[in-house]
Amino acid sequence: MEERGFTLSRPQETASGFRLDGKAAIVTGGASGIGKAIAERFAASGASVHVLDLELGAAEAAAREISEQGGKAHPHGCDVSRPDQVDSVMHEIFNRERVHILVNNAGIAHIGKLENTSEEDFDRIFRVNVKGLYICMRAAVEHMKASGGGVILNMASIAAWVGLADRFAYSMSKGAVMAMTNSVARDYLGHNIRCNSISPARVHTPFVDGYLRRTYPGREQEMFEKLSHAQPIGRMAEPSEIAGLALFLCSDEASYITGSDYAIDGGFLNLHG
Repeated sequence: MEERGFTLSRPQETASGFRLDGKAAIVTGGASGIGKAIAERFAASGASVHVLDLELGAAEAAAREISEQGGKAHPHGCDVSRPDQVDSVMHEIFNRERVHILVNNAGIAHIGKLENTSEEDFDRIFRVNVKGLYICMRAAVEHMKASGGGVILNMASIAAWVGLADRFAYSMSKGAVMAMTNSVARDYLGHNIRCNSISPARVHTPFVDGYLRRTYPGREQEMFEKLSHAQPIGRMAEPSEIAGLALFLCSDEASYITGSDYAIDGGFLNLHG
């Protein structure tokens, strides 16, 4: 590893890797950022991917890109915090094909301490990041139980492990994600359902770029470098790197792994300071 302040090179994309041939996957929040990278990687690995997103147009665009690259993708507009919408979309998908994989990636962020987190903000974070996972997992588990099993992968965060400044409500929600992951993994062992979570540190997504433009106009590059070097490895993760871990955990090669959380954090948890 190079001295701190320098960056390690990003991995090169290869044609080899874990395969999902003959499997169908649902990816929530699949039209941008980490979710889009996961949908693309799964499709490139042989899966039929259902891209769920709050904006149907964004889901259609993502699915079209995947199809143009030779993959199989189906777009769906869905608010994961709405049981009626989730149940309707899931019913449509389950009638089309057996679903083997659910990736709960949809989520929203919030910046604020306890005292400046409004009740409305708290409820909004809980409704999407916690209740949204509950609603989606409830629908998927019923289907997976009836069809011989499956894999559920939830997107947690290093915010569930350590106290990050100004992330009170967000940290709360990701701690709940980890607890739900463990509970589902334990309760459905006998139904051949595996459930794990991933805890990323900072990932370079459109959300980050938008946050920097809004919060630090004119200082975007300076603050990007500062945030990047908060990770001991010297940079933010790329969405494709999170997708690589997601692919492994949802593949048959990870068949002995359940009830686990995987930090993908550039050394943040163990090497910080």
